[in-house]
Amino acid sequence: MRFFSGAAALAMGLLTSSLVAAAPPVTPVDRSVDLEIRGDVESRAPPTCHSASNRACWTSGFNINTDYETTAPPPGQTRVYALNITEHDNWQGPDGVVKQKVMLVNGNILGPTIVADWGDWIEITVTNSLRHNGTSIHWHGFHQKGTQLHDGANGVTECPIPPGRSFKYRFRAEQYGTSWYHSHFSAQYGNGVVGTILINGPASLPYEVDLGVFPISDYYYKTADQIVEDTRIGGPPAADNILINGTAKHPITGVGSYAQVVLQPGKRHRLRLINTSADTNFQLSLVGHQMTIIASDFVPVNAMTVQSVFLAIGQRYDVTIDGSAAPGNYWFNVTFGGQNFCGRSNNPFPAAIFRYANAPAGLPTNQGTRPVDSQCSDILNLSPVVQRTVPVTSFQKTASNTIDVHLDTSVPPLLVWKVNGSAINVNWEKPVAQYVMESNTSYPTSDNLIHINSVNQWAYWLIENDPDGGFSLPHPFHLHGHDFVVLGRSPDATPLSQTRYVFNQAQDIFRLSGQNPARRDVTMLPARGWLVIAFKTNNPGAWLMHCHIAWHVSHGLSVDFLERANDFRNSISTVDRNAFNQNCDAWRAYAPTSPFQKADSGLKMRQLEDLKILD
Repeated sequence: MRFFSGAAALAMGLLTSSLVAAAPPVTPVDRSVDLEIRGDVESRAPPTCHSASNRACWTSGFNINTDYETTAPPPGQTRVYALNITEHDNWQGPDGVVKQKVMLVNGNILGPTIVADWGDWIEITVTNSLRHNGTSIHWHGFHQKGTQLHDGANGVTECPIPPGRSFKYRFRAEQYGTSWYHSHFSAQYGNGVVGTILINGPASLPYEVDLGVFPISDYYYKTADQIVEDTRIGGPPAADNILINGTAKHPITGVGSYAQVVLQPGKRHRLRLINTSADTNFQLSLVGHQMTIIASDFVPVNAMTVQSVFLAIGQRYDVTIDGSAAPGNYWFNVTFGGQNFCGRSNNPFPAAIFRYANAPAGLPTNQGTRPVDSQCSDILNLSPVVQRTVPVTSFQKTASNTIDVHLDTSVPPLLVWKVNGSAINVNWEKPVAQYVMESNTSYPTSDNLIHINSVNQWAYWLIENDPDGGFSLPHPFHLHGHDFVVLGRSPDATPLSQTRYVFNQAQDIFRLSGQNPARRDVTMLPARGWLVIAFKTNNPGAWLMHCHIAWHVSHGLSVDFLERANDFRNSISTVDRNAFNQNCDAWRAYAPTSPFQKADSGLKMRQLEDLKILD
């Protein structure tokens, strides 16, 4: 049966063992190291109370306890950036392998870091220099209050930017911390259209050295477009390698370099971890050191010391590392858990080197031990500094607040991801925002809209992960336009066990907690389990919530919360409306001439009539 072969391929692809270990072998082929990070990241804040011994203060009247969702410092500067998206054939990557095609930001495997201070305006002109593809750039984690049309989700808040054209994004840094940006045009970011973001602001612990951003990503020799096609009928491939801060060593040839970070003896360092992957979640640890979490995504948290962190796709952790170990070289290890259900790689030993400034350069000799397997579950016992209390005893599971995730295998051999029975398929030529601005309520069903009309109320959502399907995977769910609180999830179980949990009102209400729960913009939905989240309806707009596995959202795994449509329409400025119309006019003029027509959800489901799969 074609159905069985497709589902079986998905399962077997995940369960195929890939070698994993605590660290690279002591004697790899090549001893070279590169991309050394020494710190300190440039402090762009004006002279204020913010200092190495008092990071909690920012400036007069603004500190770590300020509720950044309602208050931000007066605008300081406007930070201006230009990003050029280019296309390259037969490109040699960091580990020496030549890739058929990549798409890069300003010619680099990692785009430039966007740096600003809390309260600044950020203005970024994106030029599309690709040959045939459109693009749009999403500024991950920013709430975009009042600048909804700058969220960068084509088919929702804008049309794609056509080749040869530019679009200016402008929004305010009302949050602070660490994030990233990436293309939201199909699975394009998997081809290299990514970069990092650093917003200076207060912190919950003092530290002396800011080491800056430290992105970690899966890396494939095939193009993202090829993998999108492959995963329509089977499981994803293992990542060919893992890039750490844009570099890697080939596991067989030894070509390439280890990323290197320099620690100052006796100093406390801040490191900003970011998972910019398309498909892979990571377990991270540093031999001989603990890490102390001070922020999760854009949410400052009370300091929490851990031996390792599970970092889901799209998540960020700001951590501090004390330079208190014996001077030397230490492996920073990237490992995989959950029986390969949330990531695997053909590189069995992805790692970086952390070296003390007074130690000779060289490879570490202590490989360390594997951290405790998180089983694809992220950390929920975080305590945000700015607290929220959310009523949970009145929560009732209903059809209107239940979001059902399902892998549809009813049309063999295809694998289609659906939410509430529908795979999202946005219209690049007429985004949701255009319907809103025209007061046109004839929204296409394929936009997967969930309408929210309540004002400044908690909206609760129960997400259930295919409890009656043939096979279930963990999913990193990301919400645009909001941070959500994680009120609870199903009991912990290994993904391999496929333990079925359906939310039981009488029993599971006691698993929910609204007393300052973890708050962030990405969290893990357990395999065959459930998750309860909530967010305050205080930001009118059209906000996607989707799985951040690129192939899953490309095959339909997303909904779009249309929040307070009338308020959304009335809040759009004339300048933003005109820019929207100009870009959409340009895209609609270009689209009929493109040699490559839309082939998936448009976000990262090829229509059935477009498929060329033979029996």
